Amino acid sequence: MGLLEELTKETGILPSSITSLSIEEMENRVREIKLRLGKKLFIPGHHYQKDEVIQFADAVGDSLQLAQISAENKEADYIVFCGVHFMAETADILTDEDQSVILPDMRAGCSMADMADIYQTEKAWTKLMEMFGDTIIPLTYVNSTAAIKSFVGMNGGATVTSSNAHKMVEWALGEKPRILFLPDQHLGRNTAADLGVSLSEMAVWDPLLNELVYDGEIDEVKVILWKGHCSVHENFTVKNTEDIRKNHPDMKIIVHPECRREVVEKSDLNGSTKFIIETIEQSPQGSAWAIGTEMNLVKRLIHRHPDKTIVSLNPYMCPCLTMNRIDLPHLLWSLENILEGNPENIIKVEKEVSKNAIFALERMLTRA
Repeated sequence: MGLLEELTKETGILPSSITSLSIEEMENRVREIKLRLGKKLFIPGHHYQKDEVIQFADAVGDSLQLAQISAENKEADYIVFCGVHFMAETADILTDEDQSVILPDMRAGCSMADMADIYQTEKAWTKLMEMFGDTIIPLTYVNSTAAIKSFVGMNGGATVTSSNAHKMVEWALGEKPRILFLPDQHLGRNTAADLGVSLSEMAVWDPLLNELVYDGEIDEVKVILWKGHCSVHENFTVKNTEDIRKNHPDMKIIVHPECRREVVEKSDLNGSTKFIIETIEQSPQGSAWAIGTEMNLVKRLIHRHPDKTIVSLNPYMCPCLTMNRIDLPHLLWSLENILEGNPENIIKVEKEVSKNAIFALERMLTRA
């Protein structure tokens, strides 16, 4: 590979053979390649992806759901995952060895997942063991790296989703007196509070300071929350809810539990992406909703439900920037490379990491 080709690959800059095409030409080419590859190709697309990508998805859903669907598809040689890096990792963990999982743009990461790296987590675990002894079970949101899932699996813990977090936190607190919840403090806090854990029984682990931050008595700590968050959902504020209540008193507010505790408390409903979608779908004609989640999905719900009034809880919210890395040109580029027998951006999780991550996933799947 020449220097220019190497730089192009590393920075995500696409070749002129792709960028010189019109949108219509790119769309037609994607359709043509999909037809030629047939069942050898499978394209899962996350709910937060752009419409220009979602239109070509063979399945649309949440990250774990898409990884599971990919694993069930034994005919596909290539799984082009339209999502972010940790999602493609989970798909690789669950799919067969001879299947290749591809991420169209390697820059499509997740800021939340990146807030808990394995080195910080191992340091934190050592210190927490010194403080509390063997009284902690780790849980990690599926929105985490394969290395974190592996760490959790190796230490007797499990993964959780926003749909089953309540069941999994309840299970974990039945196993040991304390949990360490990675990497999203808001989902952990909201879930624990719903289960009756008081805020004084929660502490926050700050990975940058490598210390535990708490207000109450340390012996009473039940839930240790990793100091991480979703950069999209944290941007919904109490003022957003107050503005809706003032200007649209008949409008219901529904938010994702990755939002701050105070925002969830002032909302009418909160739940996973699937819960939000199903709630809007099942709501009566003429109902009005302010939704606190990613903008691409909100716009799609607005388009699909013209009989309802739907707005974003935060009118100035932008789509998830890393999700938006996956666009039509990068999707086409990935498919062209497959067709030429030179697939790029293959996501491969090491066998030992994968094995322990599966332990964490299986503990969840057998209980949730």
